[in-house]
Amino acid sequence: MVAAQIVMSGMWLQDVDSISSGNSRLLMIFVGMVALAMVVQAIALIMLAVGAAKARKRTMAMVEEIRAKAMPAIDSTQEFVKNYAPKLMTLAENLAETSNVVRGSAEDFNTTLADLNNKTRVQAARLDDIVSSVLASTASAVSAVDRGIRSPVRKFNGFLNGLRAGCDVLAGRVKDFGSPSRTSRAYRERGYPEDDVDLE
Repeated sequence: MVAAQIVMSGMWLQDVDSISSGNSRLLMIFVGMVALAMVVQAIALIMLAVGAAKARKRTMAMVEEIRAKAMPAIDSTQEFVKNYAPKLMTLAENLAETSNVVRGSAEDFNTTLADLNNKTRVQAARLDDIVSSVLASTASAVSAVDRGIRSPVRKFNGFLNGLRAGCDVLAGRVKDFGSPSRTSRAYRERGYPEDDVDLE
């Protein structure tokens, strides 16, 4: 384009008489080339415009198709969010409150369990003291009963043994009247001389 303007301005500046037939032929060829270049450029621009229009149509069709497919999902999502957002917020608040209540209950339960554990320990210690004192009392009572029963029984056994021994001695003296006593007989059987001990 710039070359054509330079040539045209050069032609205006020349005298009319100075253009020869060779130059006019060259000028016509040059102008034809410029016209051809402009036609080729116009065709290229038209082809680009047609291609751009086709691409635009395709793009718009794709956009419409995507929009047609995506809009119901977007609408349903918006409806879902509209319908369930308050419920979800309420649910979140309820979960937070439930969590606080559960945490408080757990702390109360832990405190109650610790208190119950302490009370159980105290009661176990008391029960241990009671059992120990009962066992000690029972042992002392058994010991007292044992002493109370054994002592009279021993005395009675001693009395009976003494009575039996006295009866045996009396019966033996009556029976062995005039014969050596059993004690001296026992000494003789063991090898003691009768002279050493007189047990009669």
